[in-house]
Amino acid sequence: MTAVGRAWGRLTLPGKVVFTLVPILVILTIGLVAAIAILGGPIVDFFAANMEVLRFIGAATIILVITIPIAFLNIFLEMKLIAFMNLRIGPDRVGPWGTLLSVVHGLKVLMKEDFTPTGADPVVFTWAPVVTYSAAVLTILVLPFAPGLYGQDFNIGLLYFFAIGGMGVVGLLMGGWSSFNKYSLLGGLRSAALIVSYEIPLTLSVVGLLILAGTMSLNTIVGLQSGWFTDWFVFRQPLGFVIFFIAATAEGNRTPFDLTEADSEIVAGFATEYSGMRFGFFFFAEYVNVFILSALAVVLFFGGWNAPFPFPELAIPLDPGALGLPLLFLLALVPPLGTLLFAAPFFLLRSSMRWWVALIIGFLLFNVVAGGLLFAWAFVSFDWVAGLVWFLVKTFAFVFVFVWMRGTLPRVRIDQLMGFAWKWLLPAALLNLFVTAAAVVIVGS
Repeated sequence: MTAVGRAWGRLTLPGKVVFTLVPILVILTIGLVAAIAILGGPIVDFFAANMEVLRFIGAATIILVITIPIAFLNIFLEMKLIAFMNLRIGPDRVGPWGTLLSVVHGLKVLMKEDFTPTGADPVVFTWAPVVTYSAAVLTILVLPFAPGLYGQDFNIGLLYFFAIGGMGVVGLLMGGWSSFNKYSLLGGLRSAALIVSYEIPLTLSVVGLLILAGTMSLNTIVGLQSGWFTDWFVFRQPLGFVIFFIAATAEGNRTPFDLTEADSEIVAGFATEYSGMRFGFFFFAEYVNVFILSALAVVLFFGGWNAPFPFPELAIPLDPGALGLPLLFLLALVPPLGTLLFAAPFFLLRSSMRWWVALIIGFLLFNVVAGGLLFAWAFVSFDWVAGLVWFLVKTFAFVFVFVWMRGTLPRVRIDQLMGFAWKWLLPAALLNLFVTAAAVVIVGS
């Protein structure tokens, strides 16, 4: 046995891992540096010549990635808020304050058996949740989150939103028909009847707004609502907003209009035969849709990323890039010094506390304070940060309303659902359209 073999045999498992990974990482790093040195120029030229393509790929990737935390956050909020409404604690075991329980739900559907029932159409059965989830994801493409922070700005952005959003019901109908189950078929047929009934008042509810705005570009619509909150379209189109909100609730299959999966009548409707990740796609699409419908309501009627009132122009004169080399020293010295500064009171005032516990507390407090200061600087210095904050605050306020409705309102009957759309919402939407058009003609003349 050679000396190298004997030395390798004496190493612990972590030592073997280190001595295996370090040379691999060194070789990969050297190869990456060499590739950048040799191909860096052509790569940069290629990126510069195809910026629009790269931007589209980047936007599509980000949109796909953000749907997962959005769904997880909405699931957690729904569990926690409904628990408070029922005088329960809600999730409080997995992660801090139960925040990781949504992740556990996601892992659970990944581990469940993905079963296809006998007699089902396997191709349509498999693609149905993909169609539903894709429709939800693709609508985010035109939502403006902040100034300059959007996937694509179409001149017909609102038309694109309604056209793609309506495809989600096609996935529900596909799942209900292909499951070879009478309850699933009933749920799918209900979803088809629901979109036929509520898509009309949903679309007509925003036509009055479009008459006032003169455009279907969502970015332009948000820009027209800048200034004071009295400029928001909800005050110029109150009836249109009420119709939009009711119809959007039905389109999103939310209580009290969740007849497509009414557990008291048809088990789980279109999702009765689904399990595993295919059920997870339906499950996630529903919660992503809650966020999307809330965001659209904010964009159309509540000013989008605009603040409720104009803020004075503030800007902290700080340019980290201008610091140069001193910035490296600040990044190296400030965290340990700040940790010691916050840890000292805990260690000196409590003699029973161990030094390493005080350091952990100091490190956490320093990061909270530093993160808060960094966020405050970014909020007043960058328009897109402030816009994103206002947009998310308004959107999650509507998410709260959707959860509140689920925790308080009873489910309506299917005949009540259909009758309300045709007898009340549709006439109200037409009335709002005619009144708005008449007002524009009178004021314009």
